[in-house]
Amino acid sequence: MRDFPLGGEAARPFGLFVHHQGRGHAERAAALVNALPRTRPVRIFCARPDIFPPLRAGVEVTAIPSLFEPETPPRPALDAIPTPETVHCAPVGWSTIRAAMAAMTTWFHEADPTLMICDVSAEVAQLARLCSVPHVKVVQHGDRGDPGHRAAYDGAAGLLAPFHRALAQPEWDAAMMARTHFAGGLGIDCAMPDRAAARRALGIAPEARVALVISGGGGAGVPEAPLGVAARSFPDIEWITIGAVQRDWHATPPANLHHRGWVETAPAHIAAADIVVASTGNTTATQVLAAGKPYIAVPEWRYFDEQVKKAEALDRAGAALHLPALPASAHRWREAVETARARHDPARQRALVAPDAAAGAARWLEALSARLWSAPDAPAHRSESRQTSEFHA
Repeated sequence: MRDFPLGGEAARPFGLFVHHQGRGHAERAAALVNALPRTRPVRIFCARPDIFPPLRAGVEVTAIPSLFEPETPPRPALDAIPTPETVHCAPVGWSTIRAAMAAMTTWFHEADPTLMICDVSAEVAQLARLCSVPHVKVVQHGDRGDPGHRAAYDGAAGLLAPFHRALAQPEWDAAMMARTHFAGGLGIDCAMPDRAAARRALGIAPEARVALVISGGGGAGVPEAPLGVAARSFPDIEWITIGAVQRDWHATPPANLHHRGWVETAPAHIAAADIVVASTGNTTATQVLAAGKPYIAVPEWRYFDEQVKKAEALDRAGAALHLPALPASAHRWREAVETARARHDPARQRALVAPDAAAGAARWLEALSARLWSAPDAPAHRSESRQTSEFHA
């Protein structure tokens, strides 16, 4: 982290809303705010203050109620009120949502922030805009052309994508791309160990052939039956799983299939592998790319098809082989493994991860703030009646 000039608004803070699901959003936020100048105050709003890595001085975390989990039983009459297309999660009658929004709007009024970064909530992004606070919306992959996402994107001062420009979706138009800063690897430790060191640490023989299957934490776990088929299809490969595995009564797991469960050594397992089968969660995908491993990307279910669109983007970029589901037969497993190996380009994979992603994003945010709040060249010539009519429109 280093200081760089801020101009006249140095004392005014940045705000962040950080979703509390998992740790990825929090790790991304920590990397970002720790890369900002020490002179920039920051206020983070999150329902889980305990999930953040160490934060630099000048960064405060305010605990707010969850916007997604009710404290009271459902009320049928309130739940029957239609949800407008411009929002995704806007239940009626939740005191917790009122409390969370009040915490943010009170801070908007008292602190007069220069930017509010939303990672992620279309509703909070729109709240900032309605409170006359410029916001930066974090962009994730997915089928997000709906009115809610469009309102959050269109009303943003800028967009921050925590992935490389080569992974942009083809439907994103030139105007959206021009407003987006791409930061591949933001918030993720991409300093992967080398293969030999990782194998020594994990007790894996140097000459062993290893396929690693990574199961994310967002579901019940990867099903065991197709993994048994895979292991039996390649008896000369040791198949290792990390994460949750959903046991199937009809599965016939062979001796070369090993379930290690939840581990704290996922980067070492990735570095030790010869091929990786995994979903397209942000941390997992980035670490596989950083390690430069043949990658069979099998997306898990997520809202707005987030992982499907990410897998498609990785495939288009030549960084992974996208499969819609785990292969269901030996010949399809062989085909997938052979194709992933043939298409493997470790240099192309590693090029999608920037070691200085946080510093670059911090510089972009500071430059955006300076541009937005720079003194105008000439006073605006807008009548009071015109301003009033716009405000009430």
